[in-house]
Amino acid sequence: MTRLTGSALRLTVLIGESDTWHHRPLYAEIVHRAHAAGLAGAGVFRGIEGFGASSLIHTSRLLSLSEDLPIAVVIVDTAPRVRAFLPQLDDIVTDGLVTLEDCEVIRYAGRGDDPGTADPKGKRSL
Repeated sequence: MTRLTGSALRLTVLIGESDTWHHRPLYAEIVHRAHAAGLAGAGVFRGIEGFGASSLIHTSRLLSLSEDLPIAVVIVDTAPRVRAFLPQLDDIVTDGLVTLEDCEVIRYAGRGDDPGTADPKGKRSL
């Protein structure tokens, strides 16, 4: 697992919940490709309201439920590794927004690293 501390690049892919790639949710395809590429980490966040290029507002409010809520896939790693991953997004993201932001990672330690202090239930503390 990757150890990452210091300067990094945050990649955010904004897509719709109903976007797919070969009958699979697009967000899942992005996460699996990032994992296969060995990137440090990725997360998927479901929005409660938003709009994109279509200017249609998608919301989770009770009276106007949407089947296409906004999804943000966030990936963080070093700038060269994130930039090397971008061509994979070109292949699969047809409608969406991709942003890159410089960020700083305070601490990231993957499995198999220093076990730290374990509590009686076997959980690690930071």
